[in-house]
Amino acid sequence: MSRDLMESCSKFISQVRLNNTGSLETEDAYSRDVERFIKYLNDCGIKSFEDVKKDTIMDYSIKLRSGELGGVKLANSSYSRNLSSLRSFYKYLNKFEGVKNNPLIFFKNPKKEKKLPSLLLKDEMIKLLKSFDLNCDVDIRNRCIIEVIYACGLRISEATSLKLSKINFDECYLFVIGKGDKERLVPFYPRCKEIIIMYINTYRNNYLKEEHDYLFINKNGKPISNRSVQLMLQDVSIKAGLTKNVHPHMLRHSFATHLLDNGANLRVVQELLGHENLSTTQIYTHVSIDKLNKVIKDSHPRSK
Repeated sequence: MSRDLMESCSKFISQVRLNNTGSLETEDAYSRDVERFIKYLNDCGIKSFEDVKKDTIMDYSIKLRSGELGGVKLANSSYSRNLSSLRSFYKYLNKFEGVKNNPLIFFKNPKKEKKLPSLLLKDEMIKLLKSFDLNCDVDIRNRCIIEVIYACGLRISEATSLKLSKINFDECYLFVIGKGDKERLVPFYPRCKEIIIMYINTYRNNYLKEEHDYLFINKNGKPISNRSVQLMLQDVSIKAGLTKNVHPHMLRHSFATHLLDNGANLRVVQELLGHENLSTTQIYTHVSIDKLNKVIKDSHPRSK
């Protein structure tokens, strides 16, 4: 492998580290992607980055995506990451090493594969909510966090930053600050009100040390972190016997899908979720349509 080319790679990684533009995982990915590319150039007898042409990148991309290089076929996301790594590398070469050529300008990342959101079925959601011991303060808090996220379709950051002063218990609604610091009103059902009040009267009153307005707190009386909620949900879902890898956003997905399954208007769900564009909300209709298609496939006598 050309020493000069590899020296450029090492300097590039040092520049990434110096600029603090990514995590150690990102550095490792850059390093792997660029080293693989340089090995390919070496195998092709190319000794200078100036000599890399559009056709070189095209051939490299085909072999990379097919698995001929690396031994594994690449999904769009992995291929996009490789392209991004090389694009960043050539920007570095152009700026710091005087390379004038940049064949990456001819290549765009493939469109992201749209994945349907993962969610809990209604019986799974009920199983999770019923798994808590409401004689235990910690279980009351954990049940309350999960119930509020599911009842109101909140993002995890919206739940952890929720303020007591933003909850109207008389009329059962709350104000939440969403993306772009936009505030929206979200109603909740009476059962949710009951668990919030139970949580305030037990866990929150018992563990709060210095008065503040955040609803959800940890054992030290401080506002609970997003990470703590993520870890808690993973733990309690396993204890509840769920086989899915449950994360907080899955509760938000479940909220939207269950509403639409039960006849809620799409624009109302958009408002409740705080989506700026209706197209963002429409992905949940695909989930429902998939369920309807499955019903037809499994139940209709002509589908056999």
